[in-house]
Amino acid sequence: MTNFIPIFPLAVVVYPGEVMHLHIFEPRYKQLIRECQESSRPFGIPSVVNDKLQDMGTLVEVTEIVQEYQNGELDIRTKGLKVFRILEVIKQIPDKLYSGAIVNYPHNEDDAGNRALMQKVVFGVKELHRMLNVSKDFRKSEDQLKSYDVAHHAGLSLEEEYEVLGLMNELQRQEYIRRHLEKVLPMLQEMEQLKEKVKLNGHFRNLSAFDLDIE
Repeated sequence: MTNFIPIFPLAVVVYPGEVMHLHIFEPRYKQLIRECQESSRPFGIPSVVNDKLQDMGTLVEVTEIVQEYQNGELDIRTKGLKVFRILEVIKQIPDKLYSGAIVNYPHNEDDAGNRALMQKVVFGVKELHRMLNVSKDFRKSEDQLKSYDVAHHAGLSLEEEYEVLGLMNELQRQEYIRRHLEKVLPMLQEMEQLKEKVKLNGHFRNLSAFDLDIE
C-alpha cells in the first residue's frame, strides 16, 4: 500500500508499539499535531541520522494531548504503529507549514522470531543493565517481549537502532541484538574487573605467596 502522510523528522528511531512523549513547540509541528489529533490521522516520524533524513521511519498516532500551554505548545503521547519507507518527500504542501511524504509499508514478519533466542537476548539486556547499575521495567512479562521492546535498552547507537528498524524480520532483529550484546558484554566485564583492580590499589591485600617448591 502507498499513501501520503505528514512527516515530523526527528533524530530518533521509533519502533512499532513504542510509546513516545514529545514536546511540540515549532509552529509547523503544532499545526501538524492539531490536524492529526482532530482528524484522528497518524503521522510519520522518519529518522534523521548524522544530520541526514533517512528512508525509513515509523507511522505513529497521537494517543493523548497531555498538556496544552498558553503559547500553543503541547506535550503529547504517541504510539508507534508500523514501519514505512519514503518514496518521495513533498517539501511544500498548500496551506500547510509542515512537509509530507509518499510512503509504502514493507511487509514485516513480526511473528518470525525464536523464543529461545529472545530469552538469550533478554538475559543479555538484563546483564547489561546489571553491569551499568540500571533498573528497567519493560511492563511486559519476559515471554511476551520482542526485539522492538528491548532494542532501545541494549546499548545500541542511533545508527545501530536504525539498522534494526530496517530489518523486516523478527528473527533477524533478535540475532542482530544478540550479536551486539555478545560484543559489548565482555567489554563491560573487563571494565568491571579494571574498576575492581583500581579500587584495590593502596589497600592492604591478603594474598597467598607463590611456593617455589611447586613443580
